[in-house]
Amino acid sequence: MVPKQIKIFEKSKLMISWPDNNVYYIDLHYLRDECPCAGCKGETVLLKTYRPAKKANDNPEMYKIKDIQIVGGYGIQITWKDGHNTGIYTWNYLKELNDDQDKNTKHGYNDLL
Repeated sequence: MVPKQIKIFEKSKLMISWPDNNVYYIDLHYLRDECPCAGCKGETVLLKTYRPAKKANDNPEMYKIKDIQIVGGYGIQITWKDGHNTGIYTWNYLKELNDDQDKNTKHGYNDLL
C-alpha cells in the first residue's frame, strides 16, 4: 500500500498518511537513528558481518530532512541535511518504525548470524 501523503510535521516528525486513513507520525531523530543503510546498521556478506562504528550525534543537521524521493513503488529515500542519503525506508519498515518508536526499539542485523 502506497501512502497518500508524506510531509514534515512540526519540524520534528515525518507524517505519513495511508489510503486506509491511518496517519503515522515518526520522530525524525528515531527515523535517522534507525536508518536501514549498511553504513548505519551494518550488513552480512558471505557470512561475514560488518558492524559500523557508532557515530557521534553532534551534528544537528543530521536530524533535518533536505529531500524525500519515492523509490520504485516500495519506499522512500531520504536525503538528510548533513548529506547522508543511502538509506531506503520501505513502506513495511516505516510501519515497523511507527509501531516501535514508543519503545525506542533498535533495529539492526544482529539476528543474521
